[in-house]
Amino acid sequence: MDQQKIGEFLKTLRKEKSLTQEELADKMNVSRRTVSRWETGSNLPDLSLLVELADLYDVDMREIFNGERKQKDMDKDLKETMLMAADYTDDNMQKVLRRFQLMFIGATVCAVIYLIGLFFGPEGGMPVLDVLSGICLGIMFGMLILGILITDKNFAKITEWKRSKLHPKD
Repeated sequence: MDQQKIGEFLKTLRKEKSLTQEELADKMNVSRRTVSRWETGSNLPDLSLLVELADLYDVDMREIFNGERKQKDMDKDLKETMLMAADYTDDNMQKVLRRFQLMFIGATVCAVIYLIGLFFGPEGGMPVLDVLSGICLGIMFGMLILGILITDKNFAKITEWKRSKLHPKD
């Protein structure tokens, strides 16, 4: 426990309440010199007086013992954590979006190749073009199914099941 830090905090709290040392001393039934010693950190108030000070200043006892307000620090830390989480989520969404764009481009190219083979190929067919058209048709259906799975609300459960099978816990 840093007595000087606690003393500074008590002084700040007193000033926030617009009290003089004399007025606080009267409220707490102590001398002005006692209040001065608390605020310089040379002495600390008794536990019963600390409870009264916490009520008077509307702070938690832990805040007095730490010599600082925790709520502001927690709000700042929480805000920083939320911003980092938002950045992380944004980065992941950008990756997913890029993958969807590549899937769409790939499916479009495959559709064009399939349609060229279907409508502009020779009447009897060409074995190479038939194989290429079949591959493209398979890729298009595969991308369609993958798109449906990824956008489904249960995809997270499927992904978690896959991870559990690939990386079982020891």
